[in-house]
Amino acid sequence: MPTVQERIYIFDTTLRDGEQSPGCSMNLEEKLRMARQLEQLRVDVIEAGFPIASVGDFEAVQAIAKMVEHGTVAALSRAVKTDIDRAWEAVRHARKPRIHTFIATSDIHLVHKLKKTRQQVLSEAVWAVEYAKTLCNDVEFSCEDSSRSDIDFLCEIVEATIVAGATVINLPDTVGYSVPEEYGAMFRTIKERVSNINKVTLSAHCHNDLGLAVANSLAALHNGARQVECTINGIGERAGNAALEEIVMAIKTRQEKLGFITNVNGEEIYKSSKLLSSLTGMMVQRNKAIVGANAFAHEAGIHQDGVLKSTITYEIMTPQSVGIKHSMLVLGKHSGRHALKQRYSELGYVLSSEDLERAYKSFCALADQKKEIFDEDLVAILEDREDNSVDLYHLQNIYVSSGTNIRPTATIELKQGEQVLIDSATGDGPVDAAYKAIERITGVAGKLTEYSIKSVSLGHDAIGEVFVRVDFDGVLFNGRAVSTDVITGSVKAYLEALNRALTAKKRKGEQQKEEVKDAAVAV
Repeated sequence: MPTVQERIYIFDTTLRDGEQSPGCSMNLEEKLRMARQLEQLRVDVIEAGFPIASVGDFEAVQAIAKMVEHGTVAALSRAVKTDIDRAWEAVRHARKPRIHTFIATSDIHLVHKLKKTRQQVLSEAVWAVEYAKTLCNDVEFSCEDSSRSDIDFLCEIVEATIVAGATVINLPDTVGYSVPEEYGAMFRTIKERVSNINKVTLSAHCHNDLGLAVANSLAALHNGARQVECTINGIGERAGNAALEEIVMAIKTRQEKLGFITNVNGEEIYKSSKLLSSLTGMMVQRNKAIVGANAFAHEAGIHQDGVLKSTITYEIMTPQSVGIKHSMLVLGKHSGRHALKQRYSELGYVLSSEDLERAYKSFCALADQKKEIFDEDLVAILEDREDNSVDLYHLQNIYVSSGTNIRPTATIELKQGEQVLIDSATGDGPVDAAYKAIERITGVAGKLTEYSIKSVSLGHDAIGEVFVRVDFDGVLFNGRAVSTDVITGSVKAYLEALNRALTAKKRKGEQQKEEVKDAAVAV
């Protein structure tokens, strides 16, 4: 087992470097929500922002510093007095404050951006660390663009800033230029040539411009870094930062190989990812490692068969270890009989070998036409006919009241046969209120798992197509509707899913009665 000295500290910069990603800006309340979740995730350091950048950034860092009960809260600053003062004012009330100051060290930046000599940069770096140290005991210094810096100058400035009082030295691959062997060698050289390096924690901060941020971070750990700077979902400037979830799970999954541990609560990873996506609107791709929709999904028949027998055959970590309830067997044209039988069993149908073979043939034919097979399709296959569910409920009328200072209310009028049913409900929005009114009328509770609207025509009076996926007693049913009115379309789509669910339930009940009848005759 790894020793205490081999613990890796996770420095989360989602709220600073991550938020700099185009389209990922968050307001004060959103930053506080994310910071609370990061604390639940148990990251060691939360870099809350860049206080000098704006009043909003300052207020957010200050609020987070006051709120966080565990772990360190860091604020970024350039190597200038106004920045450092502003950073300290923002984090001074934190239980564990840190000032993170930086200056570029590569000749590319010195010549083209700073217009300064190496000696000037060295002097400013030392001054900045010394000054920050008079305010805060924990001072991190970053050599911006380390991976493109002259190694001799890098060693010189690292040694000098440690003498000045730095507690953490960060060597970032600012533009994602390095490859693992090269980035790791930089850390190894620093460890070998800087005489006082053991007085500080070495930190890695990698960008993903070449898709190597996580690989480079692991190379840095292998060569002496003990802090990794990363973000949830890998968001950040340009192609993003090293993804926290990938680094943490690589360390955990390959612990016997890497020899490291972290303090992160892995079961909060998926929740953290989903919250960030919700706050920023930046969704992760389906095939994203650890948190993507396909990360624990299996469609290929060979894979599904293996997972059903033992998950370890095709899963190197459990979905539960990152906060996902279970693996998912996706039914499609690559699926096999074992997965089909398993899903029918989950739906409450016990199939004989003959019934399974007949259903599998129909399933294969349908799978060639559809990208994904849904539960309602499977139910229809058993009936050996298309899904022609008889609608049990029809929308007669809808009235919605909503506004800025009004609690959204919906009154729904449905027709069931010759009977007209009316009820009202309030909700978080007009659609939610309408769905709750339907639930009151029918007495059937459904959990909305997916909801989307897309325009199928142009203009201000465009027709919108509404798609819903609803969970009724553990079985998913889809509904679609088109309308120029979003709320009407939403209600019709939900009713279609509900009617399909009720029809399937009726069919299942009839099948069970037949099975009981056949069993009685046999006796």
